[in-house]
Amino acid sequence: MKKSILHLDLDTFFVSVERLLNSELLKKPVLVGGTGSRGVVAACSYETRKYGVRSGMSMKIAKQLCPQAIVIRGNAGTYMKYSNLITDVIRDSVPLFEKTSVDEFYVDLTGMDRFFGNYKFATELRKRIIKESGLPISFGLSQNKIVSKVATGEAKPNNQLKIDYGFEKAFLAPLPIRKIPMIGKASAQTLIHLGIDRVKLIQEMPVQMLTSVMGKNGQTIWNRANGIDNTPVIPYCERKSISNERTFNMDTIDVQKLRDTLTAMADTLCYQLRLGNKMTGCVSVKIRYSDFQTYNKQLRIPYTSADHILVPAVMELFNKLYERRILVRLIGVKFSHLVGGHYQINLFDDNEKTLNLYKSLDHIRNRFGAASVMKASTLDVRSVISGRNPFDGEPPILLAHRNQ
Repeated sequence: MKKSILHLDLDTFFVSVERLLNSELLKKPVLVGGTGSRGVVAACSYETRKYGVRSGMSMKIAKQLCPQAIVIRGNAGTYMKYSNLITDVIRDSVPLFEKTSVDEFYVDLTGMDRFFGNYKFATELRKRIIKESGLPISFGLSQNKIVSKVATGEAKPNNQLKIDYGFEKAFLAPLPIRKIPMIGKASAQTLIHLGIDRVKLIQEMPVQMLTSVMGKNGQTIWNRANGIDNTPVIPYCERKSISNERTFNMDTIDVQKLRDTLTAMADTLCYQLRLGNKMTGCVSVKIRYSDFQTYNKQLRIPYTSADHILVPAVMELFNKLYERRILVRLIGVKFSHLVGGHYQINLFDDNEKTLNLYKSLDHIRNRFGAASVMKASTLDVRSVISGRNPFDGEPPILLAHRNQ
């Protein structure tokens, strides 16, 4: 059976929500993001892009490029409300979908063309989302996720595009190489230095030549340039919380050990949030003493996945909770009230330097393992560190021995 994968992407999501709430912003250059001197652009309207403005750049530079732009700090809670509304519409309409970020979805329509035309169904779904949310959305439809995602980008703004089976290579061939997901700025520069600026040239290369230049990513890039992608749509399941706790081999009253363990736990959970494109709005700390008396305390916070916000919150709760000064048997940390979202939403509060630091640290962890970058204070409690993505749909790993 031929696969049929739909990719949906809300156009300039944050800007579109702001325009929905304030019609005076329509057709005007708008920037959403951090408003401080070191803020970052979370989203920019199409009117700003002709001046060279892009998401993720310094707000200071963006305002220099487009001084007439209206700058809005943004509200994560408002954006999540609309994201959840659209998620509910999609959930109500299709049997299998994947939510990859606050404004992006994949839907597996394979087999549905026996009952409806898939393109007609996708068109009706898009119309329903626009009607119920008031927000512009684009889609791409093809036999796999990569081609559909590229097709969505070509369809924008507020449009749709279907790539018929067998025409994937022809569709991709004339496009600039940066259109292929996974080809970032550095990879593009490497290829351009070789005279490769269009996807067609990658398609004509022997795969061995590309892997010799790009390493292990060369095979994936070659496959994507040729419209080959077997990545499945991962069923969307709303996980409510993630947690980490440890029972000590011997009950302890070593406060520094307790603090270091909590820090390692919080660091791990923050990394797992970012792996799963999630943020938390509630932090909890748990202590069980040697007499089995158990105490919990929680704190509601603005949605985030940032270590520098969440670790101090954990320590604040621990300081309030640890009052008995007797031996501790178990401690734990839990993040709940989870929502979809990644760096883009944190941009309202975080500066460019902080965001780049997290991206760099996560890149190292993704490549060399979760324990490859650690705070010095947590070196003795590395057993609590995990690089598993708790949002990948897999059941948690059951350890035979969870004691520390």
